[in-house]
Amino acid sequence: MTTTAVRARTDALAEKLPGAWGIGLQRGALELKQFFRQRDQVVFTFAFPVVFLFLFASIFRDDVRGAGINASQLYVPAMMAAGIMSTSFQSLGISIAIERDEKVLRRLRGTPMPAAGYFLGKIWLVLVTGVLETALLLVVGTAFYDIDLPSDPGRWFAFAWIFVLGLTACALLGIAISSVPKSSKSASSVVVLPFLVLQFISGVYIAINTIPDWMLNIGALFPLKWMCQGLRGVFLPDSARVLEQAGAWEFGRIALVLGAWCVGGLLLCLLTFRWKNRRDG
Repeated sequence: MTTTAVRARTDALAEKLPGAWGIGLQRGALELKQFFRQRDQVVFTFAFPVVFLFLFASIFRDDVRGAGINASQLYVPAMMAAGIMSTSFQSLGISIAIERDEKVLRRLRGTPMPAAGYFLGKIWLVLVTGVLETALLLVVGTAFYDIDLPSDPGRWFAFAWIFVLGLTACALLGIAISSVPKSSKSASSVVVLPFLVLQFISGVYIAINTIPDWMLNIGALFPLKWMCQGLRGVFLPDSARVLEQAGAWEFGRIALVLGAWCVGGLLLCLLTFRWKNRRDG
């Protein structure tokens, strides 16, 4: 076979290979299949925020003075925001660190698969699990904790962009922080600790009006606080905005901060992401 024929055959085979988008869909299907096959992981992922919602909403049920709501209603949007961050930031931060330590990323990098295909697969995993987690918490909130679904299309639109921007920002931060753990054994500790701290200073476990301002100001540097605030603005009555630090929902500011974190998170990923461990060179 001549060189020209070999090149023609190679070009023909290359044209038949799926592009990054097609490979990303296949990777996403594989990621989802692997996720749902691990039943303990599935149960923990979806049950964790629901159990915490039940615990906190059962303990704190009194009416909130001047806000027109009870304390349990505050926890529904807060747990929804925490659930979004859990399925994106925490999930990716730990799983990618483990895959890097186990040389999975190194092997994938040595295949013809474009890098975008790998990340698209992760995005599909995060998107599907994030939607399911949010839907589950919304069903529980409306069924048991007096959360009313918005009748205003504008609020549903706000819910959509808060979800998309929040999920994107947290997913990018998860990819970035995955480069911090030195091994798979330390991945959970490195990722879970900052996430846990943020939940306490961002209005997830503690009512926003009882957190010291200096803690809120630290929490305001990260996406979770703004996701909680935005989802409260979507699902709680306007009378509840008196509890916020600024006394308003601040949707414009929320969009600005989450959008900035999407850009900043992307830059962090580009600067920090590695396909190999440090000890591998």
